[in-house]
Amino acid sequence: MWREGTVKAKLFVRENCPKCPAAKALTSRAENVECYDVDNVDGLAEASFYGVMSTPSIVIVDDQDKEVISWRGEVPSREDLAKWLH
Repeated sequence: MWREGTVKAKLFVRENCPKCPAAKALTSRAENVECYDVDNVDGLAEASFYGVMSTPSIVIVDDQDKEVISWRGEVPSREDLAKWLH
């Protein structure tokens, strides 16, 4: 189980994604967010590691980079995301 303060978000986006601007805006004020562009090699590699097949995707990971929860191909509500990011 994760401990408070040890989670981070990984945001996966691409240039021509219609929902990605909303996902970027949602995470812009949150701490511990890493953004990956799946149109480049590094972003695609990270997406592959987590099995991300659609954008936008937000993957919350613990301090050992293990997935805790994710939203794939959708933008969660601010309230749902806030439950995981402090």
